[in-house]
Amino acid sequence: QVQLAESGGGLVQPGVSLRLSCAASGRTFSSYAMGWFRQAPGKEREFVARISRSGGMTWYGDSVKGRFTISRDNANNAVYLQMNNLKFEDTAVYYCAATRDSIGSDYYSAYDYWGQGTQVTVSS
Repeated sequence: QVQLAESGGGLVQPGVSLRLSCAASGRTFSSYAMGWFRQAPGKEREFVARISRSGGMTWYGDSVKGRFTISRDNANNAVYLQMNNLKFEDTAVYYCAATRDSIGSDYYSAYDYWGQGTQVTVSS
């Protein structure tokens, strides 16, 4: 079992950068592929990015490609989401998630564990 805790959200202006972190408990963090999802009010949970167990492969949702970067540090049980050039439409609660699958999935139903989420608000 793994417990996840996101941090790093906040209120920012359009165009700036923000880095989210997700700290994981447990000694088997490298056994999980990790994903980031987000959910805006009134909308379904949306895939943002995912990373394989080793960190060697990454995937991104179309709306964030070229702006966001996912990475992980297996030695420190953490996964990160670097968000650049933030836009109004990036406003949402961001969740990290873990799955035992080796490469993860774009579908939130494939993930076994979730954090509590961190709010990102992009506003001028």
